[in-house]
Amino acid sequence: MKITIAIDGYSSCGKSTLAKQLAATLGYSYVDTGAMYRAVTLYFIRNQVDIFHPEQIEQALQHINIAFKINELTSAQETFLNDECIEQEIRVNPRVAGTVSDVSAISEVRRFLVKQQQQMGKNKGIVMDGRDIGTVVFPDAEVKIFVTADPTVRAQRRLEELTDKGQQTTFEEVLANLEKRDYIDSHRQDSPLKKAEDATVLDNSHLSKDEQFNWAMHLIEQKLSSAGM
Repeated sequence: MKITIAIDGYSSCGKSTLAKQLAATLGYSYVDTGAMYRAVTLYFIRNQVDIFHPEQIEQALQHINIAFKINELTSAQETFLNDECIEQEIRVNPRVAGTVSDVSAISEVRRFLVKQQQQMGKNKGIVMDGRDIGTVVFPDAEVKIFVTADPTVRAQRRLEELTDKGQQTTFEEVLANLEKRDYIDSHRQDSPLKKAEDATVLDNSHLSKDEQFNWAMHLIEQKLSSAGM
């Protein structure tokens, strides 16, 4: 019997890395909801959609199709927007990073993507990470993890990630962007980032990827055992 695993938390906390590891180990599907919001953001930027104009937003959403596909050469999951692979661009484009929280706060966008996310996980056997998975998308998920870390640690991790991808920026710029995103994500009216009451907190400020993974697997195994699965 398969379950639903919801992973929420702040940006650059390693949620996606953990979710991918868990999905691969359990043989579950993985959905990166952050990539979905980034895809919508990229479409809005490319098509000059005014995020303060509801009619433009509603019209634009009708022309957006998001899919995840596995790269046969790398075995990595990639994000596609209207049949175009945008995986690299949504990760390194500074305009996407600087705008995604504003786009994510739009109720029309959230309703559009939450509906898709719930459809993806209707048969369980899924690991999904984002900001409102355990509170809105799957409030009945059997396992809920809320990931957090010290902002300076998160900023350093993000800086190293961007540097490895060839993007030039500074620690101060990255930290400022994270703090802005944290504020918007936590204070938006529609589905703000918050810990679900029954979620378990994971502070990975001083944990390696392996230590984080082992912690999460132990939690999942406990849940499965207690449920007799």
